[in-house]
Amino acid sequence: MENFNIRTGFGYDVHRLVKGRKLILGGVGIESEFGLDGHSDADVLLHSLCDALLGAAGFKDIGNQFPDTDDKYKNISSLILLKDSYELLKNEGWKVGNTDSVIILEEPKIFRHSDQMKKNISDIIETCNVSIKATTSEGIGFVGTKEGCAAYSTVLIYK
Repeated sequence: MENFNIRTGFGYDVHRLVKGRKLILGGVGIESEFGLDGHSDADVLLHSLCDALLGAAGFKDIGNQFPDTDDKYKNISSLILLKDSYELLKNEGWKVGNTDSVIILEEPKIFRHSDQMKKNISDIIETCNVSIKATTSEGIGFVGTKEGCAAYSTVLIYK
């Protein structure tokens, strides 16, 4: 039996909700009065997923890979950041077994967008084992008061 090197990774991201920005989650533009504020497109789902992937493979975090002090990342699609993160892993021989993510946001409801988010992610990281869940924080904390959005992701990688 072949021995596999298996690792897990965990990622978290949060961004403030502001007027005048487009809300993008999982690479999907979602109609909303508010969007996420950040140097890139501020896609908390993809940022948490990048950190989970990078951490699992032992790379530095998303802030080190794609610093917000570098203008080339200004307003960049986080789909590109995910692709670049995955390429780092792939070049080291890693494959993704599965991902599991949760987005915490009071509104808008995003369930109807989850299939497209999964497809966007699957197409990049070359696995169909992508799980995305959404919840609210029941009016508690910065998410509950509609000040921001958070996301958590876990991944399993192997080679």
